[in-house]
Order: sequence, then structure tokens, then C-alpha cells
Amino acid sequence: MTYPPNADPRREPAPDRPDASPAVPAQRGVRSVAAERLRAVATTEPGRLQVIGAVLALLVVAFGAVTALEVSGRASAADDVVTRSQPLSADAADIYRSLADADTMAASGFLAGAEEPEDVHAQYEKDIKEASRLLVKAAAGTDASSSSAGEIRTLNELLPEYTGLVERARANNRQGLPLGGAYLRYANQRMTNDLLPAAERLYAAETGRLSTDTADARRWPLLALGAGVVALAALVWTQRRAYRRTNRVFNRGLLAATAAASVVLLWLAVGHTVARAELRAAMTHGQESLDVLNKARINSLKARANENLTLVARGAVLTADGTQDKYETDYGAGMKALGEQLTTAERLADDARGRAPVARAADAVSEWQERHRRARTTDDQGDYDGALKQIIGAKDSTGESFAQVDAALEEALGQEQSEFTGAAKNGRGALGGLPVGAGVLAVLGAVAAIAGINRRLSEYR
Repeated sequence: MTYPPNADPRREPAPDRPDASPAVPAQRGVRSVAAERLRAVATTEPGRLQVIGAVLALLVVAFGAVTALEVSGRASAADDVVTRSQPLSADAADIYRSLADADTMAASGFLAGAEEPEDVHAQYEKDIKEASRLLVKAAAGTDASSSSAGEIRTLNELLPEYTGLVERARANNRQGLPLGGAYLRYANQRMTNDLLPAAERLYAAETGRLSTDTADARRWPLLALGAGVVALAALVWTQRRAYRRTNRVFNRGLLAATAAASVVLLWLAVGHTVARAELRAAMTHGQESLDVLNKARINSLKARANENLTLVARGAVLTADGTQDKYETDYGAGMKALGEQLTTAERLADDARGRAPVARAADAVSEWQERHRRARTTDDQGDYDGALKQIIGAKDSTGESFAQVDAALEEALGQEQSEFTGAAKNGRGALGGLPVGAGVLAVLGAVAAIAGINRRLSEYR
């Protein structure tokens, strides 16, 4: 074997073999590239600016999205207050009032004798039709599984039974049969013990839903406010950082982003504050007054029915202890409650337009009580016809006083309803446009922030 010059003949040549150094796997190479990029981001100013721009855009967009989401929920609740829960609460009160008035008209017509006055009968029919219409409307606006739906079913079942008893009382009364009075008293018991309590529970349920919707609309959007503060803080920090590194006071893009975020945050804070104040005013000066006035009107109707039934029963129905006339006792309790509620309503009224009808109702109540005392004295002296005239007569009767009370309370209710609706609509309006506006401004702010960062990045190219 021939060896190359200067070669050691004792050393065998190495066999042919591939390169001894191992190949770097492709996946490991990708990781190395990513690591290099991350190191570039962390150690170079352009890289850091890219990260800051992405974070700023994300924070501003998140602020707008959270604001739009939270305010949409508040605006929806405020809209429910105006368009659903408060109207349903008012309808429930009208159902109660219509039923109570129908019972009053039934007793008034019975007292008039065989020839029931046409206007009294027409009012009775109107009350029954109105109650039926409102029950249908309320059923359409409530969840079938809710407690309100159960009360509506109860009322729909009991109302035909009540009207049937009233018709039997009328039929017997036209024939001069004393059984008519028994039917009328039984109808009144059904109304007092079953129908009116169901209507009262319906009113309480719908008023509770109104309170819930109002509370939902008034809840502070804390998440949106917090996101706004964080986004603004990040924008201010970025501009301060840029100033310290470049001595440039303004960056137009970042300044525009800051302005957009500030507008959204200010709009959110002011708009929701106004909405809360208006909705609170709607509940305090509107709904609370409406609640008291509705109860006052119902008590006046029940007192009038009991006053009429006192003459219908002629002492046949006594209190549980058997010592006093039940209807006269209930009349006294109702009038006492009516007086207290009128005092509260006058205190809650926040202007002369609200106080004036309440004051007229209070004066008419005083006159009503005085006339009632005279009528009871007349009846106790054995002059039934004279007492009847003082109760249902066209002039200087308790019926005349009751009509004045009812008209004044209706006017007061209309005034307070108008105030509630106006304040609630103002509250809803304060949130109007904010969800869309927040979204649009957030997108513009994010674009402006990226443009501002890109302006700085261009200086490194």
C-alpha cells in the first residue's frame, strides 16, 4: 500500500462516513426564531413599541365593548320601566279599582230599588268590561309561569261567578223579594274575600317587578368604569414615556385615542348619573305617590260600598264579636285609612299641581264623613227613606261627596302618572345612543393609538 508523503503508515485511514455533527431539527429552529424575535421585542425599542401599541388597542376596544354591553343592559331595563313594568303596574291598579267600583255600583243600584238608574247600571257594566279587558292585556304581558299569571287566572275564574250573583240579586230585587239582599251580600263577600285580594296580589307583584327593573337600570356599570380608567391610565403612561424618551410633548394619534376614551368615560359617568337621578325621581315622586293615591282611591271605593251595604243589610251582618254592624265598622276603618293616605299623598306631591287635587279630595272626605253621620242619625231614628236620600240622593248626599273625592283622586293620579312617565323617559333617554357611541369611539380610539405608535416606529426605519 502506498502512503501519502509524511503520512504515518501505522495509522489506518478513516472509513468514509457522513458528517459527524448532528442536524438541527426543524421544530427547534422555529423555536429559536421565535425566541430571537421575542428577545428583539424585549430588548429593542421598536419591538417594545409594537407590544405597547397592541396592548393599547386591546384596552381601548375592550373598554368600548364592556361599556356597550353594560349600558345596553341598563338601557333595556330602563325601557322596560317605561314600556312594560310600570304600565302593567298601572293596569293592575286599574283592575282593582274597576272591580271595587263595580261592587260599589252594584250596591248603589240595588239601593235605588226595582228601577235601577241607567247611569249606575251603565257604570257597573263599564267597570266589568274594563276589568275584563285589562285582565286580557295583563295576561299577554306576563310570563305564564309567574305569580301574576296565577292571579289573573283566579280573577278570570271568579269574575263570572261574581257577576252571576249580582244578576240574581237584581232579579230578586226587581220582584221585591228579600232574597236579593242576600245574593248581593254574598256577591260582596266574594268580591271582598276573593277577587279584591287576588287583584291586590297582582298589583303587588307587578309593582315589585317595576322596582326590580328600576334597580337594574340604576346599577352602576362598575366594570365599564374600571375598564375606562385602566385604558386612560395606559394611554397617559404611554404618552409620558414617549415624552421622556423623545422630548416631544404631543403624539397626535395617542392624543386622539386619549380624547376618544375620555369622551366615552365622561359620557358613561354623566349619562348614567343622570339616568339614576331621573329614575330615582320617577320612583320617589311618581311611583310612591301613585301607590298611595291608588290605595286611597280603592279605600274610598270600598268605603262607599260598605256605606251602601249598611242600608242593604239593615244590621243583618255583624262583626265577629257580634256587637256592631260589620259594614258600618268597615266603612269607618276605610275612611280612617283614606284620611291617612291623603295626608301622605299631599306630603309626597312635589308641586302645587300635585297637591291641589289631593287637598280637594281631603276636603270632600271631611264633608262626606259629616253627611254620613247625619244619614246614620236619620236611619237610627227609623227614617229609612230619609237616610236613603242622604246616601244616594242627587244633591247634598254622601254619594255626591264620594263622586268629588273620586274625581279629585283621578286628577291627582293623572298628574303623578305624567310626572313618573316624564322622569322615566328622561332616564331612558340619558342612556340612549351610548352603547353605539361607545363602540364607535372605541374603534376610532384603537385606530388612533396604533397610528400614534406607528408614527414613532417610522422613526426607526
